[in-house]
Amino acid sequence: MRRQALILNKRPDLAVCIFRGAVDTRLRKLREGEADATLLAMAGLNRLGKTSVITHAMETDQMLPAVAQGAIGIERREDDTYMKELLEGINHIHSQQRVVAERSMLAELDGSCRTPIAGYSEILDDGNLVLWASLLSPDGKERFDVQGTALPEDGVELGNELGHKLREMAGTNFVAFQI
Repeated sequence: MRRQALILNKRPDLAVCIFRGAVDTRLRKLREGEADATLLAMAGLNRLGKTSVITHAMETDQMLPAVAQGAIGIERREDDTYMKELLEGINHIHSQQRVVAERSMLAELDGSCRTPIAGYSEILDDGNLVLWASLLSPDGKERFDVQGTALPEDGVELGNELGHKLREMAGTNFVAFQI
């Protein structure tokens, strides 16, 4: 639903359908004419050695990804200090800070994987964290965008602030956006 709303926001003239199946199945359906185009994750196509099927790479200024897209999370028991020490060795602090900012924005909106909410953050060369976020109606006709900058360690506050701004911008219609 999230990606569908983003596509319809840019191209309301398109008929958007949901493709199910693994990459090869989706590519076969495309060849068989079930659709004129499909969106697939470039990381997956790279991993599968199928980069030849890529006709256009979507940049974040064209379509923000889902919150924490591509991040890997590992859960551990809170009181397991041994495991905490082991995991600290593989943790990428900038990725963690980015994910925390994006997820706090999503939480402020009470969003889920089915809610048309997008978010993306980066750590800039100057050391600041920037977060871009969008909230859309399911049909893509209404779209609200915000962005903000903070120190990486203040990502939770930034995410909360931007989520709150989006909620205010959407107003009472926000309830209708929930899927």
